[in-house]
Amino acid sequence: MTTPEQSLPTPPIAPKRPVSSTHHGDTRTDPWEWLRDKESAEVLAHLHAEDAYAKAVTADQEALRQELFDEIKARTVETDLSVPARERGWWYYSRTEEGSQYALHARIPAQDTGDTEADWTPPTLTPGQPVPGEQILLDGNALAEGQPFFSLGGLDVSRDGTLLAYAVDNAGDERFTLRLKDLTTGEDLADTIEGTFYDPQLTPDGTRVIYTVVDASWRPEKLMVHVIGTDPAEDTVLFTETDPGMWLGASTSPDGEDLVINIGNAEYGESWVWAGMDAASQPVKVVPRETRTLHQVLPVTLEGERRLIVLSDLDALNGRVDLAPAEGGDPAAWTPVLPAQDEVKFGGIEATATHLIVSVREDTVPRVWTLPLAGLGTPEQAAPSAPLAAAEGTQVPSGAVPGHAPSGTDTEGTAGEVPLSVAFRSAAFESPYLRLVRVGDLLPAEVHDVRAADGASRLLKTTPVRHVNLDDYRVHREWATARDGARIPLTVMHHKSVTNDGTAPLQVYGYGSYEASMDPVFGIPRLSLLDRGVVYAVAHIRGGGERGREWYLQGKKLAKQNTFTDFVDATAWLTENGWGDPARVAAVGGSAGGLLMGAVANLAPERYAAIVAQVPFVDPLTSILDPELPLSALEWEEWGNPIEDAEVYAYMKSYSPYENVGSLPYPAIAARTSLNDTRVLYVEPAKWVQVLRERGTGTEPIVMTIEMDGGHGGASGRYEGWKDRAWDNAFVLTHLGATARIAPLA
Repeated sequence: MTTPEQSLPTPPIAPKRPVSSTHHGDTRTDPWEWLRDKESAEVLAHLHAEDAYAKAVTADQEALRQELFDEIKARTVETDLSVPARERGWWYYSRTEEGSQYALHARIPAQDTGDTEADWTPPTLTPGQPVPGEQILLDGNALAEGQPFFSLGGLDVSRDGTLLAYAVDNAGDERFTLRLKDLTTGEDLADTIEGTFYDPQLTPDGTRVIYTVVDASWRPEKLMVHVIGTDPAEDTVLFTETDPGMWLGASTSPDGEDLVINIGNAEYGESWVWAGMDAASQPVKVVPRETRTLHQVLPVTLEGERRLIVLSDLDALNGRVDLAPAEGGDPAAWTPVLPAQDEVKFGGIEATATHLIVSVREDTVPRVWTLPLAGLGTPEQAAPSAPLAAAEGTQVPSGAVPGHAPSGTDTEGTAGEVPLSVAFRSAAFESPYLRLVRVGDLLPAEVHDVRAADGASRLLKTTPVRHVNLDDYRVHREWATARDGARIPLTVMHHKSVTNDGTAPLQVYGYGSYEASMDPVFGIPRLSLLDRGVVYAVAHIRGGGERGREWYLQGKKLAKQNTFTDFVDATAWLTENGWGDPARVAAVGGSAGGLLMGAVANLAPERYAAIVAQVPFVDPLTSILDPELPLSALEWEEWGNPIEDAEVYAYMKSYSPYENVGSLPYPAIAARTSLNDTRVLYVEPAKWVQVLRERGTGTEPIVMTIEMDGGHGGASGRYEGWKDRAWDNAFVLTHLGATARIAPLA
């Protein structure tokens, strides 16, 4: 914290140039909207001045940042590789090398001996050792050389294994250049398509590539088809979505035969199927948007007949699974496969040649169910099974998972052990095995292959971590009570020497939007906080999906305030129950979680000593009122439409962080942003810090850093990512007075 004896440099002051707008009879005047012009030399000079100010204010944290970065680096096994996954005669994997920022994507030939177990057992590869027969598909380091930014937006290999389609972003704005590579020669083809979106896909015959383009507001608008070897100017439009409030995407069916076109928003969608991806045919609508359902469709072949497996929320808030004709048809005639359940949220479906895989959420965390396709939708249908079932529940044997000591059942309102997350990773269509990942907050990710026929599993890999004894940490589930009586799940982590005696520094993390869930995940940077005595808590607040669809609905649109008050109430519960010193609490969140940070800063600044708002969505009203801005129209189903609805306008204005900064003693605040972020524009935090400094009555610094060559995720490259985490953690630790380790690096 800043003391009276310390002096801070003078922060940049942007001139006021008021611009007024009127909606629903209400006039808003914005003195800093001019900062939106990123091409302006004056704006760029101001942004550089902000970054320089942040560097000056936090210069005393540089040594700590380096220390934290070194700890992340020391604990990370830098030379490593993924478990190979078999696909059409090849084993595909990625690997990293010490000193390199980006991964290499590679493959080696697979063998077909007739022995199913042997043929589907991944080869044992040793990190850092040459791999006989290895073919490098892409080297991210070579592609990034000389570029200010590098991100891979997807890659797809043709069915015959001779052609690669891949997309590269060199600016951070998520607009990609699509290229094609001949894998027999290792050379790129002349075909180059600029301005595409994520995930290009090759057609089954390998002669065409399907890609997505966005409109001026960065909304995926069109699916295009490029015939390889022709001029991209001659590419044809496969599908156009004209509704500005709908997102467009596409994916192949599990067997790779059909293209499924997905259109949707946060509340309903529509699906089309392009059977065979045949140039002579057209996509067919199978689930119209008029059904007003959120859904996913999978084309499959059952007993020689093409059918659709449909996951939807039709009369089922948490979802249901049905079997439908290939053309969709009347939902009333669909055959039930899995009926709706009150305590289980169906999250997604996949299929192999023999099994249906259903991702579900039970007890707030992800799990996986499987059903044989044989007999699906008939009276003989088998009951769903749960691969890795012993690993999914809360009753883990003592010592089996570090920090996860059993402490009774984990029901609502009962403190206990945090369940482990089990998620479906992948499986080749013809594979007898499902690739599953088990992970916990203190359990590095484990990769398992589970035989679909009988559930037999084999552990293939545990993510290696160095210089740490995970038995030194604890994680458990607590439940806070919101002001309206709702029970808020909390995940609480700490070093084993830290107790809830009310003296520890506390960091609270939250998100609470878009039905996104903050599931168990192992994070090396977080260990450095725990090693300095910090209690790290995740508040699973409303607006997220941790407790099913209703939990999300209670934190969106005209119920959005619940998200913010839940976070404040969770913080209060944690300190009242001894999990943190009330004078040493930090809050952290990013993107929509950055909106959360801005809102709680206005609601309860006295509860926090520091706030880190990463790429914060702190001026939502201005953004969503302008449908020409990136993604604004798509946000109407999440926040409401303030253009047409006066009640929504007034409600959003009541919580918008930028609109509600007051004469309050704000804590130390760090806003972190990137110039080329297309999801949350840099101008939002740039304006926010100006009004915080002008109106706030506190003495703590308000800073903004800006990555001039980055996007929504900051700078590219794993070392740059580690530096970002070290920056955030050093800011928090400094303002919590928790810079000294309480335990040595193991």
